[in-house]
Amino acid sequence: MGLDSYRTLGRSGLRISPLTLGTMTFGDASWGADTDTSHRIIDRYVEAGGNFLDSANGYNGGKSEETIGSYLAQHPGLRDRLVLATKFGGNMFPGDPNGGGAGRKAIMQQVEASLRRLGTDYIDLYWQHNFDRHTPIEETMSALHDLVRAGKIRYIGLSDTHAWEVARAGTIAEFRGWAPVTAIQVEYSLLRRTVEGELFGVARELGLGVTPWSPLASGVLSGKYSRSNPAPEGSGRAQWAAAHLSEDTFTLLDVLQRVADELNASVAAVALAWVRARAEITSTIIGARTVKQLDDNLASLDVTVPDEQLAELSSLTAPKLDFPADFVIETAIPWQQGGTTVNGVPSEPFGRG
Repeated sequence: MGLDSYRTLGRSGLRISPLTLGTMTFGDASWGADTDTSHRIIDRYVEAGGNFLDSANGYNGGKSEETIGSYLAQHPGLRDRLVLATKFGGNMFPGDPNGGGAGRKAIMQQVEASLRRLGTDYIDLYWQHNFDRHTPIEETMSALHDLVRAGKIRYIGLSDTHAWEVARAGTIAEFRGWAPVTAIQVEYSLLRRTVEGELFGVARELGLGVTPWSPLASGVLSGKYSRSNPAPEGSGRAQWAAAHLSEDTFTLLDVLQRVADELNASVAAVALAWVRARAEITSTIIGARTVKQLDDNLASLDVTVPDEQLAELSSLTAPKLDFPADFVIETAIPWQQGGTTVNGVPSEPFGRG
């Protein structure tokens, strides 16, 4: 598989690469990549067939979007060949309560600012960056629908948003004839799997694309961390990674290393391949501070983890899902199916003791 093995995003006709180039590191050399390095990373990604870039208004105070904008300015004619995604919600004006969030006033200001920084007149996929408890989802979806009709955005996505709000947003849009929700963006990796409950459920039900972020768990699954080296030098997000480090994580890293050796692959490639193997996943967001890091991540497309090893890795990090997940499996299915198999789901006869 290559970056040019495109797939459609949700029920839309938008074609995107199986790996998305995340640009949160762009524009900040103190922990990410300076402008020249960022441009080289985009060059490498595009040369390999990639077409999907993901940013946000608040990444490095707008510098991420500006870095993409300067790249596009140096490559006339490339804009329409790429799929640009960015997000709204981050407050760029401290002290101004309408400087961020998902209200109509904030969205209209934020989209214009992002368009200026990106140097384009439209955004392909516009994400709500995260749940806004102060704004009714009807207001947010109405504003986004107006932006689609105005031609300033093409598709709508919801990032870091509760499943109940995703479901409500999608249903409101459907019933009112508004532009639909196309995709969700979630944190997902071998170490962060609770989205397998409600959020993956709503994605399946509504036909939404899923683009996970932090598939290497802030670098913990990159191959740099191990029992013998729990604090590697040069880790850009060490403070985020520290929260993951535990005995269970080191056990997982031991197995990942063994599987990687068996497949003649890197630990990062195996961890990324595990994420990609989930049926719900459309495109996995990868970040890079150097061209080499990007190449290492792209190598994951050549790795296919056998089912037995996928199951072994999954068993090490099986999440505890919220009610009624366990109840449905342990009680509701046997109660309903009475020992039969329905749509490939087997059941035991429900006990009547």
